[in-house]
Amino acid sequence: MPNQLEALKRHSVIVADTGDIESIARFRPQDATTNPSLIYKAAQDPRYRPIVDEAIAAARHATADTRSDEIMDQLFVGFGRRILELVPGRVSTEVAARLSFDTEATEAKARSLIDRYEAAGVPREHVLIKIASTWEGIRAAERLERDGIHCNLTLLFSFAQAVACADAGVTLISPFVGRIYDWHRKARGVEDIAREEDPGVASVTRIYNYYKKFGYETQVMGASFRKTTQILDLAGCDLLTISPDLLGKLEVAEGEVPRRLNVADADASDLERVDLDEKRFRWMHNEDAMATEKLAEGIRLFDADATRLEEAIAALADPGRTTSAAPAPP
Repeated sequence: MPNQLEALKRHSVIVADTGDIESIARFRPQDATTNPSLIYKAAQDPRYRPIVDEAIAAARHATADTRSDEIMDQLFVGFGRRILELVPGRVSTEVAARLSFDTEATEAKARSLIDRYEAAGVPREHVLIKIASTWEGIRAAERLERDGIHCNLTLLFSFAQAVACADAGVTLISPFVGRIYDWHRKARGVEDIAREEDPGVASVTRIYNYYKKFGYETQVMGASFRKTTQILDLAGCDLLTISPDLLGKLEVAEGEVPRRLNVADADASDLERVDLDEKRFRWMHNEDAMATEKLAEGIRLFDADATRLEEAIAALADPGRTTSAAPAPP
């Protein structure tokens, strides 16, 4: 009998949600995703100090005003390159969260990251640029996709975000199952929500069905899981990005995994097509209190971790420098 991880691979592409290169080597996923929080954790691991040192050295000729950004870009691409030595597919590299409301700056940063990958011999087909699913971020992704720069729209919590991303022709979206579950659990004042009522799973199912029913090519990658049941209940989703901890739990659990999402059920759903312009997008998203709060919170948290990472790397680059970097939140 197969373990659940191997069984799940029959229905969905498995992606490792980590910056830990050894974990990626162990689980052999098709793709991998990173973000500032994951890179912050990995960069403090002595095993990956050579990647950090290489990024610092590569930025040695940068000006004082640009050195921090240069080191960060080199670091993200450095981890991405190492990860691509282990996965046959794609790595997701994130644009700074602080650019989430600036279309032009997001686009420029994405092009800069792709240029760095290509200069290092990595074709753009193996890179997904992660961008927050704000209206501004979606517009930047739309422009980038036209030039063959593929995008992963992250911090996605509302149906409005999903519709706008598909209309923009982005390659992939990452709806956050666990953070949706967290918000509703707190709002209801309960320790857990019954498996069949999980709002994060329901959100991804609705998005998947909408995309398949109306023929969108944008892929759905469920993300941010809290427990294996959430993953198993989305078997059949295009991709699932999973932390090493949950990958390990799936690996030791035996059993078949039935397919939960499929095109036939999507076609039979009663979903209706939604037409969005900017005003309707903002209103629909605003009407979803959970999505409004979690998007704003997610941008703040990613930016906070990026700042911690910048300060930690700056301290390594200049050992005499004092830093206010605080431990990352759990």
